[in-house]
This record gives sequence, C-alpha cells and structure tokens, in this order.
Amino acid sequence: MSTFKLEQLHNNRDKLRNGGGAKQIEKQHKKGKLTARERLRLLFDKNTFVELDAFVKHRCTNFGMEKAEVPGEGVVTGYGQVDGRIVYAFAQDFTVIGGSLGEMHANKICKVLDSALKVGAPVVGLNDSGGARIQEAVDALAGYGRIFYRNTLASGVVPQITAIMGPCAGGAVYSPALNDFIFMSDQTSQIFITGPQVIKTVTGEDVSAETLGGAMTHNSVSGVAHFINSNDEECIAEIRRLLSFLPSNNLHSAPMVETGDDLNRIEESLNTIVPESPNKPYDMHEVIGKIVDNGDFMEYQPYFAKNIITGFARIGGNSIGIIANQPKYQAGCLDVNASDKASRFIRTCDAYNIPLLNMVDVPGFLPGTNQEYNGIIRHGAKMLYAYSEATVPTITLILRKAYGGAYIAMCSKDLGADLVLAWPTAEIAVMGPQGAANIIFRKEINNADDPASIRSQKVDEYTSEFATPYKAAERGFVDDIIEPALTRVRLIDGFYMLASKRETRPPRKHGNIPL
Repeated sequence: MSTFKLEQLHNNRDKLRNGGGAKQIEKQHKKGKLTARERLRLLFDKNTFVELDAFVKHRCTNFGMEKAEVPGEGVVTGYGQVDGRIVYAFAQDFTVIGGSLGEMHANKICKVLDSALKVGAPVVGLNDSGGARIQEAVDALAGYGRIFYRNTLASGVVPQITAIMGPCAGGAVYSPALNDFIFMSDQTSQIFITGPQVIKTVTGEDVSAETLGGAMTHNSVSGVAHFINSNDEECIAEIRRLLSFLPSNNLHSAPMVETGDDLNRIEESLNTIVPESPNKPYDMHEVIGKIVDNGDFMEYQPYFAKNIITGFARIGGNSIGIIANQPKYQAGCLDVNASDKASRFIRTCDAYNIPLLNMVDVPGFLPGTNQEYNGIIRHGAKMLYAYSEATVPTITLILRKAYGGAYIAMCSKDLGADLVLAWPTAEIAVMGPQGAANIIFRKEINNADDPASIRSQKVDEYTSEFATPYKAAERGFVDDIIEPALTRVRLIDGFYMLASKRETRPPRKHGNIPL
C-alpha cells in the first residue's frame, strides 16, 4: 500500500476526530460540557472503543447543504467494553452544526440499535442536539420515527440508557422517553416538547429553559428522568455503575460481584429500628443500608415520589431491585406518582431478570379528591398488574404496617410473592386498629357510659389480636416471622433458594396494562 493512501486515511480520520473544530470545542467546554468523543472515552474501558460509520456523509442539497462539511454527520457511533462487557453507544456532537439530526445521522443511530439487538448488548445514547436538521425537512422527521421504532423493538430485550447532556427538544425527546433509564446533567441539560419562546407565544407563560425542562424539574416534578448528576464526568461514571447492576440482555442475569461483605452478617440494630409508636416515622434508607452488601444502594428516581423508594443493590453479590415504602414521607402511603414510579421499576427489573425485594410499611393509598380525580384507581392498578405479571424471584418483607389494598399492592402472597417474611412489629390487617375498632365495636362504644374508655379498650384488644403478623402466618400468607437482626441472612438464603425459579404465563400477544 502506498504511503500516500495511508496518509490520506490518517488525515481524514484526524478531521473527523476534530469534530466541528477547535473554536466549537472551546465553546462546548466553556458551557461546562465535554465533547462527544471525550464522553465516549470516559464511558468505555481504555482503548476498547471501536468507531463505526465515521465516514458517513449526508446527501442533502437544500439551502446550501451540498457545500456544508458535517464531520461524522454530527454523531459518533460504535461499540466497546464497559467492565469487560460489550456495550454499544452513540454520542451526538454538538460542535458539528449543533448535533442536529438528519437522515444519515439517524441511520447511524439505527445501525447501532440494530447491531446491539443482534448481539444482545446494552445501548447508551449521549444526547446533545439542537433537534431536527431543518434543511433536511421530512427526511429528518422520518429519521426520528425509525429510531423510535427500534427503541420499541429493543425494549425489554437489551437495556437502553440515555444521558441528556445538552438540549433535547421537540420530537427528539421521545427516544429518551422510550429508553429504560434517563440521566441528566444539572444546569447543562434541558428536555422539553416546546421551548420557552413557543410557550410564551401560545400561552403567555414566561418560563426559563432550566425551570421548564432542567434536570431537577424532570427528576423531582415530572418524573421523566431517573438520575441527576452535577456534570458530564459524574453522569458517565454513574452510567457505568448502573450497567454493573444490569445484564447484557433479557436472556442473561446481571453479573455476580464479589463484594467482600459477610454473608452471615447479623445486624442487631435492626431489632430496635422500628419505633414503638406506630405513628412515628423512621428512615427506610437506614434499613436498606444495613441489609444490602456494603450499604451500596443506587437509588432510582430519588427526588420523585419520595414516599416510595426504588433502586438497585446487591445481596450476597447478586443484583436485586428494591421497592420500599418510606415512612418519612406521607407515612409511606401509595399515591398516583408512587404507583407509577414503582410499576415502571418493577417491569424494568422483571424484563431483565433482576430479582425483587419489597419492603413494606404502608398504611394505605393516599386519600383525597386530588388523588381520586387524578386516577389513583388506574395508577394503583398498574402496580397490581406489574407485580402479577412479574416472573422473577420475589421476596416481600413486612416491617410494620400492611393495611388494606396497599398491602396487596406491595406484593402480597396472593399477588405472586415467592417468599413473604415479616418482622414481629408487622401489622397486617384490612385497616389500622383505630379505624377497625370504630367500625367493629361501634354499638358498644356508642352505648357505653364512658365511650372513650371502651373505645381505648377495644382498640387494644384489636391490636393484640389482629394487628400482628401471626394471623397472616396462621393462614399461610406469611411464610415466616423473623428476628429483624437476621434479615440479611434470611434474604440471602431466600434469593439463593429462588435462583432456579421457573414460571410461565399464558401465551398471548401482550397484556393490557391499565395505562
């Protein structure tokens, strides 16, 4: 091969690697953002990234585009290794005409999704784009449609992770929304259907881009995003961490990790962590931290619907998903947002063979006209559906309150829990002792000379007889009542026993979840 041809190859590659040029790269850095290639270097193990379609060019001739140089079509695509496992990725390059998406830009992303689906590997998308390339008109819109279609085909087959690391507006928002997980970088990323200017024109509302579609807005208010990070570097480190909890595809299990935590560790402090008073809150995060390996818990949507906790951890080195009521917020009640958050997480874990641990301390569904008008019945039904549909190993641990329909919604034995454990502090009943006594003993209380005294007496009787785990255990709805200190040991044993679980559902095209 001639030296000239090799030099030509190296020169062409150097141009591509330089993206939009030094000035554009400097602008990107001044905004506190990394370039597409810098992000990919952080994502993948050193020297493992293999770029694909670097020489692809657009074929648009509108509005002078035939003269435009668009290195790499504004997106860098390829595959590499993350902790030794194959992962595909694409990173939009904002230094190249704002990372705008045209026909060939979309084709590169589609090829990544197709290839990942063939080999069974996760896909990570690093979004930083001004949106559809206007010069390419309907070709750009068609490109979005092709991406959405592939996102849907890959859903539940290979994990799809999106990081919003700049602007993401209009139709572009729906590819991230179809993914399994969305990360956002604080203060440098925004995602919205219509921007502040359009909203000002149409509705008269005056709102900033950050308030409308910033990272905290979508992590705490809308629930669109699942994780928030302070900068690009932290965001990518957390993506790598998340991948460690996930399998490569729906036919595999998440990798076993030697954490070094003692399998037989006993936590005496758990014996006193639940307050004596049933109305006194405690922090469920503390319980989770004492049970899981090395206290390592990657929380999913920590700022949204705080009355329920969701996230990934390891028990005995194996990845699990945790759904837990949080007594510190709204007493751990289930509401519209908590139901949606939990349902989505349950289905994600089930799709990727990640066992579930349900930690229950729930007084009921949140009452009120606001909840009823917003469809708490429909949203709560999503949880019932998600748990009933799940076939992964599932353990339910009842710590304190487990009342009424919310007891069932947190995965009771009847809803499919493989193993139900309860602490001695568990209260499993149709409702709390106060309300139950008022209904059951209404006549005795109303006809008594001292109603308050009789009422107190009847509440105590009901509490000692029914607000315990023993009635449920007598009926076989609770498999065992355990000492809290032994919880970690019993969970490790339970998940080990369930590791070979096999369960199928009736054949069907798909179910009809109450969306």
